Amino acid sequence: MKEIRWHARAGQGAKTAAQLLALAFLRTGRSVQAFPEYGPERRGAPLRAYTRVDDRPIRRHDGIEAPDLVVVLEPSLVRDATVTAGLRPDGILLVNAEEPLPSTGRIVAVPAARIAQSAGSGFVNLVMAPQWYGGVVDEILAAGDRYGAGTPAPRQRIQVELVSANPTGQLTVATARNAAYGDSVARLLEFAGHDVEREFYVNDVGEQIERFRTSVEARARGEEPPPDGYVGDYVADLAAAGGDPVERMLDEIRKSLARFRVHIDMWVRQSGVEAGLEETLAALPTYEAEGATWLPTTRWGDDKDRVLVRSDGRPTYFAADAIYMRHKYGRGFERLIYVLGADHHGYIGRLKALAGALGHDPESLEVLIYQLVHLIEAGEARKVSKRRGDVVFLDELMDTIGVDAARWYLVERGHDQPHDIDIDLAREKSEKNPVYYVQYAHARIAGILRNAGATAVSTEAPSELSVEERDLVKRLADFPGVAAEATHRRGPHALPTYAIRVADDFHRFYHLHRVLESEAESFRLALCQATRAVIARCLELVGVEAPERM
Repeated sequence: MKEIRWHARAGQGAKTAAQLLALAFLRTGRSVQAFPEYGPERRGAPLRAYTRVDDRPIRRHDGIEAPDLVVVLEPSLVRDATVTAGLRPDGILLVNAEEPLPSTGRIVAVPAARIAQSAGSGFVNLVMAPQWYGGVVDEILAAGDRYGAGTPAPRQRIQVELVSANPTGQLTVATARNAAYGDSVARLLEFAGHDVEREFYVNDVGEQIERFRTSVEARARGEEPPPDGYVGDYVADLAAAGGDPVERMLDEIRKSLARFRVHIDMWVRQSGVEAGLEETLAALPTYEAEGATWLPTTRWGDDKDRVLVRSDGRPTYFAADAIYMRHKYGRGFERLIYVLGADHHGYIGRLKALAGALGHDPESLEVLIYQLVHLIEAGEARKVSKRRGDVVFLDELMDTIGVDAARWYLVERGHDQPHDIDIDLAREKSEKNPVYYVQYAHARIAGILRNAGATAVSTEAPSELSVEERDLVKRLADFPGVAAEATHRRGPHALPTYAIRVADDFHRFYHLHRVLESEAESFRLALCQATRAVIARCLELVGVEAPERM
């Protein structure tokens, strides 16, 4: 009988692992073996799931052929011992069983597990022993703010270019989604152990900038801006203030981002890098046609070749992209991430092709496209346009609903989906508002711990745990996997969703069970500490504060 090897990675806890191991046995009748292995993105990241039987690839769980199966195991649970288990004829999976195993095979399972029963459709209901729950809490408290963090292999130097809005006005709500999403992606990558730098590309030259200056100058003379110019009260204010309106707007953008908790490591001006055109052209495999200079981007999968220099000698916007990308790679970044709006979807192929033409792996460049955001207030949508003047600025949104709610609501939905933000709900100070609900869970725990004072805390679980305690611990054990998956998919929206579930589980536990002066006080205080740590980390990764009092 041939053996199938299951490569086990850390992440979402032993329950999933046991289910998969049991499923392997149930479906194949072959012997199964599990052993720990660390993933590339984050230590123990559950990034893949494959199957292989008799050296023939069957399919990856998402339908793509792949070489083996990766399951999820917590390293701390396989560190001490390997426990054999068997499947009885009546469908009961025995873990840590003393009776003989079936002759048809064996399952290598996890310590601290009790008996699990088949739930049909290949699933297994697994009950973990109390020491497993105590072990999870102990691991969280021992790790501190690094619980769920990663040790990537390899560690990369990554640049995240975010916002990069034209300094022709204050940041709008539409651009704020770029800032919130890009910064949260950067925070996740840092949490995963990478060296991350956030960069803002300042478009301080070009037609839009000249049109903006012309509009302000017209207002200063008491005239109307040109038909294709910028309008709005802020244009008149800039005209009255004097000075360079572009620099004044750039200062306002810096202040808004700082208030929004988005730290920019590097501000690069287009005017400062465009002088590198000739060097960039010399570094690229260009050709001449129709009097223009072209780049054969179709060699790297683009849908057509791109013009770099027009027949009249003027460089294109794509030439500016080439200069800037060469500037980025030349500073030693191993991965480039662009955060762009929905109207830039066509840029993905050309930017990846440009990376290839510059001698880099096109897959070392990522383009993350976010969709539009709409504000709904009193049942009506508000639109955004700097030119027309019907603008909703980021500062106005923060004034209305607060920084925490603004950060939360701008990442709570997947970046690839349009998002409607209900302003009336976002400003509400009640449990109907999800960010308030999660923050309140953190503040409530902080209050419990303040009242506990110097009371002893222990991670040793009592012999009998309530359903609510078990559910809460299992939820906390999911955090490393949630963070790893959010990092891998560049999907920080998973964190608010998960944080709400943690808050749900905690509130349910708190309403049904006394913490202070209970028989299980020391363990429940430890559980509260662990819950507070996980909620705080979820909030921090999306730029939201974790208050001690509310």
